[in-house]
Amino acid sequence: MPHQPNQHPVPSATNLPSPPKDDHDARMRHYLASMGIRTVCFVLAYFLHGWARWVCIGLAIVLPYIAVVLANATNERRIEVLGSVTPPRRRPKQVEHHEDPPAA
Repeated sequence: MPHQPNQHPVPSATNLPSPPKDDHDARMRHYLASMGIRTVCFVLAYFLHGWARWVCIGLAIVLPYIAVVLANATNERRIEVLGSVTPPRRRPKQVEHHEDPPAA
């Protein structure tokens, strides 16, 4: 079927990004893994001594910031493929005004 100039091309299903739920689930898994590592750092900091303790404390302090930044980073490919959604502009309908005949 020939492509008409007034119509936008329809993207192929293989080019579409993963659903938003998959993106959300992946970001949640990364966040939880980072918070798990942070918890391990706190436990290790209790048992370790010297520089290893300070490394664990430093990681425990920095990991929440990294986890939140990564959790908030959405899948940019989704926006690139789909583009922004804007409704088509429609011209307002012209309403005809009928005058009632004068009452006699």
